[in-house]
Amino acid sequence: MEQADDFLEESRALHALLESKPDSDFDKVTQFKAWSVNDVLRHLHFWNWMAELQLADEARLETEFEAVAAEGMRAREFGAVDGAAGAQLLKTWWAQAQKTAGVFSSADPKVRLKWVGPSMSARSSITARLMETWAHGQEVYDVLGIDREDADRIRNIAVLGVNTYGWTYLVRKEEPPGPMPFVKLVAPSGAIWTFGEDNEANKIEGSAAEFCQVVTQTRNVQDTSLKVTGPVATDWMSKAQCFAGGRNDPPAPGSRYRIASQ
Repeated sequence: MEQADDFLEESRALHALLESKPDSDFDKVTQFKAWSVNDVLRHLHFWNWMAELQLADEARLETEFEAVAAEGMRAREFGAVDGAAGAQLLKTWWAQAQKTAGVFSSADPKVRLKWVGPSMSARSSITARLMETWAHGQEVYDVLGIDREDADRIRNIAVLGVNTYGWTYLVRKEEPPGPMPFVKLVAPSGAIWTFGEDNEANKIEGSAAEFCQVVTQTRNVQDTSLKVTGPVATDWMSKAQCFAGGRNDPPAPGSRYRIASQ
């Protein structure tokens, strides 16, 4: 699957960012729930492993879900790597990312896989891993004071953002205020991506990377240069959520940004 390759390349980019950093950088506290870089890698590692188990060992997957429920997510993520940190944790995470990508690369994209909630397709599962890697990678780039150079593989995240228009409202027990607005984005390559029916009354235009930041809640829309037109588009961008789980509200304006390098 193309998405498996894209997940691997996004993981490779994060690995390249961190492989030359001292262990002290892994202790830095990010702007996401005060997680350290170590916390981010443990989280990504654990759920990449869970994704592999979807295809490789469903019984073990169910056992691990039970362990998460009993111990708590953060505790289980810590225990799964025996508390590894720094360079050793990076090595462990990267090995698992490659393994997960390999398992999904030859999977039937449409096969249904067990998950915490409803089942999902293999394509959806590895796309979610790409999205999580990119989104959690943002707080790592931010805390290290580095601007990320995105690639067109983020189209997967933009598509996920568009496809979860209804989910944004469902998770809030609200009715969508109207049809999904027209979305016109400029890809990292300069290509133009459009989604939905052309609509001058409600539309979102601008950087694909910034759109992805908003739907993954790594930036408040007010901290982007996206042009948002109309009440439906404005409402959606004020609460967009492309990931599963319970309701999550976007970060407050000005609370997520690239920290100036020291």
